[in-house]
Amino acid sequence: MESVSEKRNAITWVRTMWTTRPLFSTLCALLLMIVLQTIALGFDQGSFGDWFSTWSRNWINILRNNATIGIISLGMTFVIITGGIDLAVGSTLVAIGAIVMVFIDSSATGLLTSLGITGVPAYLIGILMGLIAGVILGEFTGILITLGKLPPFIATLGMMKICRSVTQQCMQTLNPMVPRSFTKIANVTIGGQMFMPIVYWLIIAFIMYYVSKHTAFGRHVFAVGSNEKAARLSGINTDKVKRAVYAIMGLLVGCAAVLQVSRIGAMDYANAGNGYEMDAIAAVIVGGTSMAGGKGSISGTILGVLIIAVMNNLLNLIGVPPFLREAFKGVIVIGAVLLQKKEKA
Repeated sequence: MESVSEKRNAITWVRTMWTTRPLFSTLCALLLMIVLQTIALGFDQGSFGDWFSTWSRNWINILRNNATIGIISLGMTFVIITGGIDLAVGSTLVAIGAIVMVFIDSSATGLLTSLGITGVPAYLIGILMGLIAGVILGEFTGILITLGKLPPFIATLGMMKICRSVTQQCMQTLNPMVPRSFTKIANVTIGGQMFMPIVYWLIIAFIMYYVSKHTAFGRHVFAVGSNEKAARLSGINTDKVKRAVYAIMGLLVGCAAVLQVSRIGAMDYANAGNGYEMDAIAAVIVGGTSMAGGKGSISGTILGVLIIAVMNNLLNLIGVPPFLREAFKGVIVIGAVLLQKKEKA
């Protein structure tokens, strides 16, 4: 009888944790995805050491290739917690990437090269200008939403079109050359592996986690998303919080743009960043952040990014056509939102 009672208690505990703790259900989903991915990777290596080496290299590639989306998703978490959305992150990344490349251009016609500024000083100026541009673009989006009273969907949709088209127009006659030494920011090897994109992602994730959990600003972000009117009546400057959230979003997109330029050494102004907004939103929602606002976590978003990344890797390993992979991603997002609705019911 005791064993039956214990089993019932265990089942009840799991059910309660699954329906009330988004991190628990997200972690369970991630573990399942990892098991399936490991099986798909196979066990036909000659020894355990060879298998583990293959498995670990695969994971390093997964984390490195998704570091850019991971950074953007951290900012998207704050945006969605406030009840907003940002569809412009992909186009903003292209615009900021172009700005960085113009400043670090090592060709004879480069902006700083013509002034005699090259090497590390040029890189620092280029990175700083890119980050400043990100903050300005994010702040402008926040102003459109707060002072212009535009819905976040409309404001960021407009910014998405503006940033990419203006960048393409301005860069038609320019062909900036990214110095090889600049690519070391992302591609320097440690122990034979390129870990740096992962390191940058983890550092930014820690900072965002600390801000969300241990600062007044983090509490204000949740308060605005939970009940904006109540937050305003309690003395919180809700418009200021929203503008700051979008400015942070722009800053993180700037970080992602620098990482992208450094990793690839170029920027495709027509196609770079396409779909990044959907990937970031998907990761945030899968990680348990509510589209209604007021609920979410940085930890959940990290797990959400990993779920999407592992799923993509799993589908690649089992040979699912590329066009169908987006369908699987859509199913996961819809399922995550349905679970959120079930919790509220």
